[in-house]
Amino acid sequence: MASQLVVRACPPFRVPGQDSTEAAAGLERSARRLLDGAELERARAMVQPARSDFLAGRIVQRLFAAELLGVRAKDLAASYTCPQCGSGAVISHGTPGYTREGGAPAPLLLSLSRAAGWTLLAAVVQPAPKQRLGVDAEDPQLMEFDGFDAVALTPAERQAVAPLTGGALLRERARLWARKEALLKMTGEGLRRAPETLDVLDRHGVRDLAPSESGLPGHLAAAVAFG
Repeated sequence: MASQLVVRACPPFRVPGQDSTEAAAGLERSARRLLDGAELERARAMVQPARSDFLAGRIVQRLFAAELLGVRAKDLAASYTCPQCGSGAVISHGTPGYTREGGAPAPLLLSLSRAAGWTLLAAVVQPAPKQRLGVDAEDPQLMEFDGFDAVALTPAERQAVAPLTGGALLRERARLWARKEALLKMTGEGLRRAPETLDVLDRHGVRDLAPSESGLPGHLAAAVAFG
């Protein structure tokens, strides 16, 4: 059976009108119950609101993985992989993964992205050997700064966006950037590869995610790379 991609969007954990201190405290309690030492240590080095956003993302990712695997969230142990730092329980960045009780790797590909408070998750259960996955979400409002095209887009991409202005330009920048980020997450290169050298206008293995598939609000851009 072919490996199936599952995508899920989780809304911002902060509820309008709710006291931010109360919300953060509740999140911290959930994190201490569900997350591992390396994840908690990384969170402690952050300031708000980045800390709460990080914890919320890690919690929903773990719950998502547990649901897909049919296990309890607390029975999973985080095991991230970084090309420079290695992999295992002491790594809290890079490509996400989990081990189950006994230390066996969970048969699951995972990727996570955050934009405008939303968390976008993608997973493949029982992936084929050497399959890889990357997902990304972007807020077009963050694409409005001088020099973006020069540092982020290839010559062909710059030519494609040249006729656009205003909101249409920002949306297309966000779409292309989401495709680049998703692909670089899939390959594990991240931004160690210069994005202006990576053309994604018609790139095999990466595609846009429509709001109906991603679950994100329509103003956000999203893409997935899988192969």
